[in-house]
Amino acid sequence: MPLTLKFIGALRQISGKTQITVNFQREMSLKNLVTEISRETSQLEKIFSDQLAVSTSNALVLINGREISVLNGLETRLNDGDEIVFIPVVHGG
Repeated sequence: MPLTLKFIGALRQISGKTQITVNFQREMSLKNLVTEISRETSQLEKIFSDQLAVSTSNALVLINGREISVLNGLETRLNDGDEIVFIPVVHGG
């Protein structure tokens, strides 16, 4: 199952890539995908660890142009050819 991942802004620098294609042999949720890609890059793991733990996060995630909050959040099932875009959220105070 090929998936296209795009990284915007600071996430592009952290991942070292603008876009990657990953292939998985099994169906998975967005949460599984985030866990898998976090294992490969320790900097991404730091960014996404909050996302896995709580509903607020350091990144907006779009699947085929739709924000995951209008889908099934981290439990959204991924399909062949999906495009997942990670956009960093800047927090200030």
